[in-house]
Amino acid sequence: MNRAKTLLIIYHSHTGGTRQMVHALREGALTEGSVQVHLLHASEAGPDDVLQADGYVFATPENLAAMSGLLKDFFDRSYYGALERINGRPYATLVCAGSDGSNAARQIARIATGWRLNAVAEPLIICTHAQTPEAIAAAKHISDTDLAQCHALGAALASGLQMGIF
Repeated sequence: MNRAKTLLIIYHSHTGGTRQMVHALREGALTEGSVQVHLLHASEAGPDDVLQADGYVFATPENLAAMSGLLKDFFDRSYYGALERINGRPYATLVCAGSDGSNAARQIARIATGWRLNAVAEPLIICTHAQTPEAIAAAKHISDTDLAQCHALGAALASGLQMGIF
């Protein structure tokens, strides 16, 4: 008997935007009832969690044109413990950006390349256009349209895992 596939979502959120995105993605993934979905804050996740999962979503706010420090800390703590043990597994990236988000996505892609993971979707970057100190620090509200994209990505990832496509 085959064991249920597991999708691990690792995230950090400072002003709530990324948290909204991962919750929508999680809800989408849960529509594929046979896939287990684990949502972990980056500070709680480690190499054992990575090793036990079949696929991943890495989600971060854009901080100073980079991934968040807490997501980077997760990678620092987990990288060598999972190296050469998760080759070929699928992953996707979510970025809640104030302006661009591409460098944060690029940083995650470089780490995923080292882990020899397989990107199964383009990074989903949601831009809040927060440019002033007040807007950057303010709680974020992600639109229903953008959350629907996150939901759809979660459903696609879970379906692909369940069907063995990746």
